[in-house]
Amino acid sequence: MRVLVIGGYGFFGRSLVRLLSSDAQLSVVIAGRSQRDGAALVAELGPSAQAKLSATVIDVQAPDFARALARLGPQIVVHTSGPFQGQDYRVASACIACGAHYIDLADGRTFVSQIGTLDTAAREAQVAVISGASSVPALSSAAVDHLTRDFARVDDIDIGISPGNRTERGLSTIQAILSYCGKRLPDAGAGPTYGWSGTRKHRYPAPVGSRCLSPCDVPDLELLPGHYPGAPTIHFGAGLELQFLHRGMNVMALMTRLGLVSNWSAYAGVLKWAADLFKGIGTDAGAMHVCATGVLPDGQMLSRTWHLVATDGDGPFVPTLAAAALIRKLKGSAEGWPGARPCIGLLTLDDFIHEARGLRITMAEDAE
Repeated sequence: MRVLVIGGYGFFGRSLVRLLSSDAQLSVVIAGRSQRDGAALVAELGPSAQAKLSATVIDVQAPDFARALARLGPQIVVHTSGPFQGQDYRVASACIACGAHYIDLADGRTFVSQIGTLDTAAREAQVAVISGASSVPALSSAAVDHLTRDFARVDDIDIGISPGNRTERGLSTIQAILSYCGKRLPDAGAGPTYGWSGTRKHRYPAPVGSRCLSPCDVPDLELLPGHYPGAPTIHFGAGLELQFLHRGMNVMALMTRLGLVSNWSAYAGVLKWAADLFKGIGTDAGAMHVCATGVLPDGQMLSRTWHLVATDGDGPFVPTLAAAALIRKLKGSAEGWPGARPCIGLLTLDDFIHEARGLRITMAEDAE
């Protein structure tokens, strides 16, 4: 099966290509604007890869992008080039036009939530168009599904993510985070919140420990309330390991709310440079949690929590696990899932555990 990874030598793209390179049934094409960078990754992974690896030049902003994609003849396209906030659906539309399945690693709320506008076209073309195959909402919703497996009603869902400070971070990720710093977020039943305004703490399993978390804009805020019985309140927080950097984000959010800075993403490059000055401090251990509270059929109130811990710098693989799992499923299915939808209800926690084999990533539900 021919899989084309757009942005395949980028921050998350290269992690996904590493995962896919172990599958002898795949031909993986690393695509982007730089032939040199793509070829370098092929040379790096090629000696140990079981998949067939190649590199090609493609520019999603080029006027002839759709024709160029069709000439390459992929069966699956994975779009990893963020930030997705503000992007249109030209890549997904081009995939529909050439009959290729489409998967993206988007975590932009509007981008993921509105992918259904392509549903009719995707069904007519008999291809799957799946958005949000990332830590959110794919992994977060799979964890909620597991935790609420026997709930009659779900009242509250709390999700948090905190990467290790020494873990590599991509510019597009920083741009996405900064785009909503200080901006009003959907209340999701939790009342008015603003990106990176206010801080709470969550204690993660060792070696991560206690981390600060602040509100962030993710698809879960819009998608999850209507997906579970009871229209649960949704809380989502992200955090930086170093408290002074986290508190700096809180100050930046306040500056936006005061009207002093309209959009911090314009300063993403310099802020990434400044944060990288402190990369020698802290750890390479990151974590994620999901806590669901609800009511069992007998009326009993119950709360369950799930944790993920990634060490040895393997955190950047976490947002790629869903795409790898979807490719494995599409590869083994003659029908796929025709239509366009967010990545909710398509994968289980077992799918993620399967893809994380060999990585320093552990996932487990806390003992009740």
